Amino acid sequence: MSRSRTTEPAAVNKQANSDRQGKIPGLAVVVMAAGQGARMRSKQAKVLHPVAGQAMVLYSVGLALRVAGEPVAVVVGHQAERVRQAIDQLVSDKKSARVSIVEQRKQLGTGHAVLQSRPVFGVGKRGAPSSYLILNGDTPLLREKTVRELLRVHKTERAIVTLLTAEMDDASGYGRVVRAPSAERSVVGIVEDRDASAAERAIHEINVGTYVVDGEFLFSALENLDPSNAQGEYYLTDIVRLAERAGRRIAAVVLDDPDEGLGVNTRRQLAEAEQVVRWQIRDRWLDAGVTMLDPASVWIDATVTIGKDTVLYPNVTLEGTTAIGEDCLVRSHTRLTDCTVGNGVEILDHCVCTDSQIEDEARLGPFAHLRPGVVVRKKAKVGNFVEMKNTDLGEGSQANHLSYLGDAKIGKRVNIGAGTITCNYDGSRKFQTVIRDGVFLGSNTQLVAPVTVGAGAVIAAGTTVTEDVPAHALAISRVVQVNRVGWAARRRALATAVPGKAAKKPVARQSKSRR
Repeated sequence: MSRSRTTEPAAVNKQANSDRQGKIPGLAVVVMAAGQGARMRSKQAKVLHPVAGQAMVLYSVGLALRVAGEPVAVVVGHQAERVRQAIDQLVSDKKSARVSIVEQRKQLGTGHAVLQSRPVFGVGKRGAPSSYLILNGDTPLLREKTVRELLRVHKTERAIVTLLTAEMDDASGYGRVVRAPSAERSVVGIVEDRDASAAERAIHEINVGTYVVDGEFLFSALENLDPSNAQGEYYLTDIVRLAERAGRRIAAVVLDDPDEGLGVNTRRQLAEAEQVVRWQIRDRWLDAGVTMLDPASVWIDATVTIGKDTVLYPNVTLEGTTAIGEDCLVRSHTRLTDCTVGNGVEILDHCVCTDSQIEDEARLGPFAHLRPGVVVRKKAKVGNFVEMKNTDLGEGSQANHLSYLGDAKIGKRVNIGAGTITCNYDGSRKFQTVIRDGVFLGSNTQLVAPVTVGAGAVIAAGTTVTEDVPAHALAISRVVQVNRVGWAARRRALATAVPGKAAKKPVARQSKSRR
């Protein structure tokens, strides 16, 4: 594939929710995801490369699940187990049992790949699908609206095969769509680039690789494929020739934008697809009531959800399964990964949060770091340069400055003084710190776990807590302060003494201290 993509928002084809019209009875889907993708120059199967945080193949599988009234089969091959795991995760998240994965153990062509899915559909039995949609696992830009139009044309024209095509200025490398010279210009066949004659190579209409095929015709045609071609493979495209020989109707839908249906085959195309999908995601959330002050700089993964009236400042990154509620404010240079954020939350600049839960009206940052397992309860505050890990910060509690809270259970209305550290690791094991409701921790407190601080207790600044503190007690642990009067002046005098003379150490004079 050789083309350039327009990535400005005005040029993006948006897919509105109104395009989603429900599942189509009798329609089954086959997603082809068995190839290696040699032009990616990667150790990873092509369909596993992410676009907007989601493996390419999941775009096709997700589309299949939205339109299919019958089961979906995904044909895997190269790195089959890894592809299977990615699909299983999607199916699990959607709570769908309608996806079956079949393996093409030998790469014998696209026709052979589709043939592997036959056992899934009960072909020849009562209740078998009436039609099949065939998708590729490397087309993340293919829109549901386009697929529904393809299905509509197939039904309206009573075709046996309907294919998606595109007009390309440079069609080299693609299968050419051959049409009859008659006025109707009906499709009579597809010829692969390696097998094409000089006249056929001059054709600019190409086969995209997306089809709708009659249920009774598909697998009987696949069984009659002949691998007598340049690659010695069973071409799926040959079913068009078989349909034409049988005198059956072949229909086609030509894409307005060729980029939409063509597969991602190179790293450059992967980057181009990323830009297009990112703009589609931004447009979708802008239309849903989310404010972005600089949309081009905001990066939102395909699996993220955002509530209305939330405001995203420039250079915000939202990744994975992050879900943000309504009326939130997320300021610049913040990255949220797999986080759940309630309503009315304010996240200030330069925060990094992973696998954490932030409840309603909480406030974070600036420069806060939430590592996995953190829960920030309602109206709690996590401030400047505070790092938390596997910690539950109770409702209305505050950790405003320069603290590390790890493996801690913190109650309601607790004040965490600046410089507080939970010493949770003894070199081999982790231990928990428990701080009950209403505790006041002074600045520069260290809590050596395992330790529990009772409700309403006060910990004096500079204290190292090594034992449990009873409720409503004062804990203080400091060495006695010593003031050595005149020591500093004598030390400075010695530093300026005549060279060569022996310097005497200043005598320490201990002041009287109040006990």
